[in-house]
Formats: sequence, C-alpha cells, structure tokens
Amino acid sequence: MELGVIGLGRMGRIVVDRLLAADHSVVAYDVSAEATAAAAELGASPADSVGDLCDRLAEPKRIWLMVPAGDPVDETLAELEPHLGDEDVVVDGGNSHFEASLRRAEETDAAYLDCGTSGGPAGAELGFSLMVGGPAWAYEALAPAFDAVATGPEGHDRMGESGSGHYVKMIHNGVEYALMQAYGEGFELLHEGRYDLDLEAVARTWNNGAVIRSWLLELCEEAFREEGSDLGDVADHVAGGSTGTWTVQESLEQEVPLPLIYTALSERFGSRADARFSRRLANRLRYGFGRHEVARRDS
Repeated sequence: MELGVIGLGRMGRIVVDRLLAADHSVVAYDVSAEATAAAAELGASPADSVGDLCDRLAEPKRIWLMVPAGDPVDETLAELEPHLGDEDVVVDGGNSHFEASLRRAEETDAAYLDCGTSGGPAGAELGFSLMVGGPAWAYEALAPAFDAVATGPEGHDRMGESGSGHYVKMIHNGVEYALMQAYGEGFELLHEGRYDLDLEAVARTWNNGAVIRSWLLELCEEAFREEGSDLGDVADHVAGGSTGTWTVQESLEQEVPLPLIYTALSERFGSRADARFSRRLANRLRYGFGRHEVARRDS
C-alpha cells in the first residue's frame, strides 16, 4: 500500500518507520526540511509541500496526519482539500478533541478517520494501540497500514462512527492519569513511611507476579533505577492536562462520576504550586512512556 504521511516529529517518524518495515510505500512531508530529509533516509519518498505529496500519490489517496492537535490539523486539511475526493482517506493520528473530529469529518470531502494513538515513543518497537473512528469501509481499506503501525491486528480496532476513536483515546488518557496517581501515592507512602526501602526493588518485585504489575509499574522501576529512590532532582511539576480536562468535562455533561480521574487531574494542576513525591514520580513517568522532558529542580 502507498501512503502519504504528513508530520514527521517523534510519532510521525515511528509511523513512517513501521510502514516501511512492513513493505508499504511512503511519501513523507513535514514543514521542517530536516525532518523530511530524515524520513527520506529511512526510505520514504520526500515531498516538498502538501500539494507535492498529493501529486506523488496514486489514486485513491491514503494520507496519515501526525501533526499537533488544534489549528495545525485544520490548516493541513485546508491545504489538502483541493486534492481530495470522496474515495480518498485521511487518518488523524493526533490527540484531537472528539468534537473537533466530528466537525472535520463533516467538512472533509475524503473519508476522515480519527485515530487515537497510544504507546508513545517508548513503545515504538512493539507498535502502538490504535483506536479508530469513522466509516467502516475506510477503516477496512487502511487495515494493512494499521496492522503495521499497531502491535498487529489485535492492536487496533474501529471503535465506531466519527469521533469515537478520539473519544476513546480521551478517556484512555483519563484512566492513565488515575493509574499514575495511584502508583505515585503508594510510592510516596513507601518513601515517607517507617522503613528505609529500595523502591526499585519494590517495583521490580511487584512487577513479577503481583496483581498490580503493569508497564507503568515497569516505568516506576526504571525511574527509581535511574534517579534513585528519592528521585534525585526530579521536580514536582506534572505537565499536560488537556485530555484529562476533556474527560472530566465529558463526565460532567454525562453525569458520570469520575472521582479518581478528577483527583488525578487536580493533582496535576496542584503540582504547579505544592511539592509532593507522588507528583515527582508522575513527572518522571511521563518521560518513561512518552519521552516528555523531565522538569528538574534547581540545584
């Protein structure tokens, strides 16, 4: 299959790399000429504009967007509009709000697939988890590409109609907030409690057979191994919060109580004022799964 990939940052590069590894053909473009050149080194055919990318693709066009959520998605779709018809497919693999995805699906001539993407740069070798919303025929047409970018056929599915992919990913992120908060609070009590504990050893032991074992707990083990049981100079500042905020807003609209997710979101905002060990661990965990920059305390 031939695909165009627009947006070649950390996640976009992984999409290109995994598509090429599965013997798909890729035409790649990014506003950064350096990023486009790097994709070409992987084996992609470089384009120098959105229009050039479209000209290079055979009909019907299959295009995967990995640009930042918000205005960049709308701006890219506006550039694509003159080149697309109703047999073409556009995948939005970013963290767009599901209501924005609904609007884009209605406004775009091509079939629009909103694709929630989980796994982060640290999961590049295994592949991503992909939650896809949009027309069934378009999802089925892109299934070989989803097989390549995800962990395999079990790593992706069509969630439902337009908007559902990003809706499921939004709530996925809310759950992620709560899980990080739970681990953070548990390790905070261990750190501040009555024993002098090696927290890397605790995490490693829990990860081998315990009920609460998980990838996030493996990342806790990594954090304590690399930073020490006291997390060294890792700062009490947990960035992010947009998808968690959207999740809480949706819970209010649907009148579904989400006390754990709400508290975890509040802790993120509180981390910008007060100091807590649990927030420092959450700060470091975000590097573990997403390679987000670790805020450090001034020495």
